[in-house]
Amino acid sequence: MSAQVLDGLATAKSIKTELSRRVEALRTKGHTPGLATVLVGEDPGSKWYVAGKHRDCNEVGISSIREDHSADITEEELLAVLDRLNANPDVTGYIVQLPLPPHIDVDRVLERIDPDKDADGLHPMNLGRLVNKVAGDIESPLPCTPRAVIELVTRHGLDFAGKHVVVVGRGVTVGRSIGLLLTRRGVDATVTLTHSRTPDLHEHLSRADIIVAAAGVAHIVGPQDLKPGAVVLDVGVSRQRNDETGKDDIVGDVDPAVAAVASWVSPNPGGVGPMTRALLLKNVVEMAERQAGISNG
Repeated sequence: MSAQVLDGLATAKSIKTELSRRVEALRTKGHTPGLATVLVGEDPGSKWYVAGKHRDCNEVGISSIREDHSADITEEELLAVLDRLNANPDVTGYIVQLPLPPHIDVDRVLERIDPDKDADGLHPMNLGRLVNKVAGDIESPLPCTPRAVIELVTRHGLDFAGKHVVVVGRGVTVGRSIGLLLTRRGVDATVTLTHSRTPDLHEHLSRADIIVAAAGVAHIVGPQDLKPGAVVLDVGVSRQRNDETGKDDIVGDVDPAVAAVASWVSPNPGGVGPMTRALLLKNVVEMAERQAGISNG
């Protein structure tokens, strides 16, 4: 048995093609979606990721604004940047790239974002709306990575209905929010949330139909943990020292050897990552459509 690949690159490309048509429809009615990014400091990974978001915007016709600031920016100065973006009519939505320097209160910063411009879908108000809305349309931005996981699976002809999904990792970006989406009516999964300190993690994983690994712990999910035919999505990223090169390699949460047991596996990179960026764009387009009073459904 060799697992089939949940191809995030090809799927993200299809989504961006769809979004290009929607952006063109918005432009013909006088509305141009705009995404802003706020980057603080010189973290190489953050700079690379932000640059990719601006390339994505260019691909689909979304205008983009880049706010880069030095690591010594004060918290009050950064909050003033967010206030300016909140008031800028050219900015449909924006993100604050994490991590932030230790002298800045991340919660205070994220809560300063206008919930209607929260392109990542992680503002407490938007997460609260998701908690309250178990069925029907949600007219607020949704968390990008959990949404990316769902779209990657469903666009490969699979579904979550009646499936037992085990999530590894309890961070707000994925672990704490993905269950809210997976248990909505119409998705209908049963979700177990675990993490690196769950004492019987193997027992939970061995009963899972679908595993979402998002702990940021290298190879926390191995072939010995799976039941045959499970679907495995590798979301987590960590760095591991390569003794031969002396550099750090990017490592996923899933041991590649699971491909001998699983039915489907998302690669890392090339799986959920490009999908997350595509769903960020989708959030921006949907926000622009709502602001313009245009229905796409």
